[in-house]
Amino acid sequence: MRAFSVVEAIGRASGPVLLMDVVAAVGLPKPTVHRILTQLVDAGLLRRLPGAGYGIGARLSRLGRDLITNDAGRPARRAILQRLVDTLGETCNFTMLDGAEIIYLDRVETASPLRVNLQPGSRVPAHCSASGKLLLAHLPPAQLERLLAQLPLTRFTERTLATREALTAELERIRASGYSVDDEEFLEGLACVAVPVTDEQQRVWATVAVHGPAARMPIEGALARLPELRAAAAAIGDTFRNDGTA
Repeated sequence: MRAFSVVEAIGRASGPVLLMDVVAAVGLPKPTVHRILTQLVDAGLLRRLPGAGYGIGARLSRLGRDLITNDAGRPARRAILQRLVDTLGETCNFTMLDGAEIIYLDRVETASPLRVNLQPGSRVPAHCSASGKLLLAHLPPAQLERLLAQLPLTRFTERTLATREALTAELERIRASGYSVDDEEFLEGLACVAVPVTDEQQRVWATVAVHGPAARMPIEGALARLPELRAAAAAIGDTFRNDGTA
């Protein structure tokens, strides 16, 4: 339980955490915390960032994704997505950020034969997807700066935001508007709109998005359905706050 309290303290932080900050957060002696941190780093659950402190490790990140994907609230979240698809008539998904990519935690396809086949677990670059840009826009500034410094801005279509200046301006617009769009930036002919899923502290950590062929679902039409998207995102957030019983 002491080790778990250390993991919780680091998991709640918006960036790397120094040893003394962990000590203050968990109320344990410094030698005890240092020993626990060393063991967690050795196990791959945390990682040591020279000069910056401790952060979440790859093994713990994988565990977090598995828990979200397979917890008791998944049937409720899938039912919410299914109702959203029935209402909007297009594919809807639930995603989160993983490094420089978004990962699809769940996804319900439209019945239309014209669609993009991306299964849960699929990944898409963050800089050219509606969900990815929205999640980038709500990262803490220091974390966003570190990510942008190493983010490969690969151009997928003529509309991909392939410069840091263009992407930064778009992230500012997203923060102001509360939603994000992909106007054929990842795949030609594909349009998408994403809205945030928040936690108890109103931090953005996931998204709900709808996408479809631009000829069938132009961006303007999709933006008219923002109320339904936001209601679904709030309901999905409630499945985590209510142990999957929402």
